[in-house]
Amino acid sequence: MATEVKVPTLGESITEATLGQWLKQPGDAVAQDEPIASLETDKVAVEVPSPVAGRMGEQRVKVGDTVAVGAVIATIEGGAAGAEAPAAPAPAAAELPDSTPVNPKGPGENMEPKGEAEEKGAEDEGSHLTLSPAVRRVVLEHHLDPSKIKGTGKDGRLTKDDVLAAAEEGEKAAPAPPEAPASAPAPAASAPAPAKAGGRREERVRMTRLRQTVARRLKEAQNTAAMLTTFNDVDMSAVIEARSRYKDLFEKKHGIRLGFMAFFVKAAALAAHDVPAVNASLDGDEIVYHDYLDVSVAVSAPQGLVVPVLRDAQAMGFAEIEKTIADFGKRAREGTLKLEEMQGGTFTISNGGVFGSLLSTPIINPPQSAVLGMHRIEERPVVKDGQIVARPMMYLALSYDHRLIDGREAVTFLVRVKEAIEDPTRLLIDL
Repeated sequence: MATEVKVPTLGESITEATLGQWLKQPGDAVAQDEPIASLETDKVAVEVPSPVAGRMGEQRVKVGDTVAVGAVIATIEGGAAGAEAPAAPAPAAAELPDSTPVNPKGPGENMEPKGEAEEKGAEDEGSHLTLSPAVRRVVLEHHLDPSKIKGTGKDGRLTKDDVLAAAEEGEKAAPAPPEAPASAPAPAASAPAPAKAGGRREERVRMTRLRQTVARRLKEAQNTAAMLTTFNDVDMSAVIEARSRYKDLFEKKHGIRLGFMAFFVKAAALAAHDVPAVNASLDGDEIVYHDYLDVSVAVSAPQGLVVPVLRDAQAMGFAEIEKTIADFGKRAREGTLKLEEMQGGTFTISNGGVFGSLLSTPIINPPQSAVLGMHRIEERPVVKDGQIVARPMMYLALSYDHRLIDGREAVTFLVRVKEAIEDPTRLLIDL
C-alpha cells in the first residue's frame, strides 16, 4: 500500500516552492518523519518528512520543478509494514540534485565521465547520504566525499563546519605530487587533452527561488519607494574601549562574546523612540507606527542574503541580542532557519563591514521604510580639540523612503545613533 507525500504548509503567504533536492531515492528505506526531499521557498530551504515508515516509492516531480502547497510529490511504499527504522546507510558518495558527482580522488584531480552502466553500478553499491543545501554546496566546492567525514550534527548529520574542517585538514595533509620517472610511458592517445591555459569558459546556473525573490523585491523597492541615503561617520573609540574592558567578564557570565552589533541595535532602538517615522511603514494611504522595534538583521547564507528578525529588540539586553544573532548566523550557514523567523521586521541593520565594505547605499527591505548600513572600522585623521589625531572611524549610511521620512528626520535619527555609539552611557540613561 502506497502513502502519498504532500507539500506541507510553508508559511504565511507562501503558496509554492521549488524542489531543490531528493534526499531519498526509489527503494531506499525511510523512517517515519525522516526527510525525503528539500524544498526551496522564497526565504529558506524546507525539508519534507515522510508521513510513515517504509520504502521510497515513486518520485512524481523532478529537481527544479515548482510545486504548490498540498501537491503530491512522492509515495512511500509499505506503510506500517515497514515501521522498523532503516539500517544505517553504508558509506557512499551523496547524490546531488544537479547530478554533479562528488570527486572521490580529492581536490585537484580531474574527474573523468563515467559510462551509464558504471554510474548505475555506483548508485547500487550504497545508499544516499542526507545533506542540507548549505552542506551540499560546500561538498561540491571542495570536491569531498561526504561519506568519509564524521558528522557532529543531530543524528550524526554533517554540518557546514564539519565539511570546512575536513577540507582544511585535507589541504594540510595533501602530499606534494611525485615526480614522474624518466622511463614513465607516455599517456595514452585516448586521454582527453587538458584545457588551454586562459581559455574562455561559460557556465549557466539556474537562479534559486531565493535569488529570484531577492531580485524581484529589491527591484520593486527601487521602483516603488522614493529612496534616499544620508551618511555620517562615528568615532568607535568609546565602544571599543568598553568592549575591551568588559569582554572577558561578559563572556564568562553570559557565555557569548560581546560584539558591536548589540551596541547598534540598542542605539537604533533609542533613536527610533525619538524619530518613530524611521520605524514605521506605509499601508496604502495610511502610515503604520509601531511601538516596538523588530530588527531584521542581514545575515549571509550559502544560498544568499537572509534577514532573520530580532523581535522586540527595544526590550532585549546586550547578552540576549548577541546570543540571538550568533544563533541566527549559525543556522543561516546550516540552512535551518525557520520561515517565521524571517517574517515581519520593522527596521533593518546590515553590516557590510564584516566583508570589508568602506561605504555603501543599502536598499530598503519592503514594507519597511529604512535600513541602517554599518561598515568597516579604520583609523582616520580627525580633529579633536584643535588637534589632528587618529581615531577608529566607521561610516554609517541610512537609506530611507522619502515618501514617509523627511530629510530632517533621517538626519536626526542617524545623529542619535552616532551620539549613542560615541557615548554609550546614553544607552543606559535613555538620552
